[in-house]
Amino acid sequence: YDPRRGETRGPRKKGIDYKAKGLGDCIDCTLCVQVCPTGIDIRDGLQIECIGCAACIDACDSIMDKMNYPKGLISYTTEHNLSGQKTHMLRPRLIGYAVVLLVMIIALGTAFATRSLVGFDVSKDRVLYRENGQGRIENVYSLKVMNKDQRDHVYVLDATGLPDLRLEGQREIRVAAGDIVSLPVQLSIAPEKLPSTTNEITFILHSADDSAAKVEA
Repeated sequence: YDPRRGETRGPRKKGIDYKAKGLGDCIDCTLCVQVCPTGIDIRDGLQIECIGCAACIDACDSIMDKMNYPKGLISYTTEHNLSGQKTHMLRPRLIGYAVVLLVMIIALGTAFATRSLVGFDVSKDRVLYRENGQGRIENVYSLKVMNKDQRDHVYVLDATGLPDLRLEGQREIRVAAGDIVSLPVQLSIAPEKLPSTTNEITFILHSADDSAAKVEA
């Protein structure tokens, strides 16, 4: 509520020179109070009960239309403006907010641009190693492949890290756009080729039609 414009309040007839009588634009109809869901009088200034619903603004503007007065007696503004002071658009705090927002937008864009289009998780089966029918030492792993692209892909699976390492199971994995595929695979090696009881291996997954889509686990 703009008291400089609205005061002094008082009823009047439409079309009279109310300013000559020392009246402001507020005709004291109390419609702004009647429509307020919290029952406050916005003309008394900002109050904690105000929920910003703007019902008083709409009600007051309708009365201003009927009286042929300019709208905006009640409006969204600041006490700084209501006191007649000039508002500077380029304030230090506003510039700081703009810089922070710009940095966040750049960081988000960079994250989207550089993110991998394929997700790849590997977990070892709880069962300990075993000896298969060929006399080779074998471990079982569970793989989860996530296609984050907007089109289908065929991924090729491989493993490295030890000599004579053999990948048993499905090597080509077809994953639909936005889908997740889980599958078990086995790695085997001849017992005499094992350098120790604990060894590090690497699973390699790359797209058959996109060389950029490559991950290791």
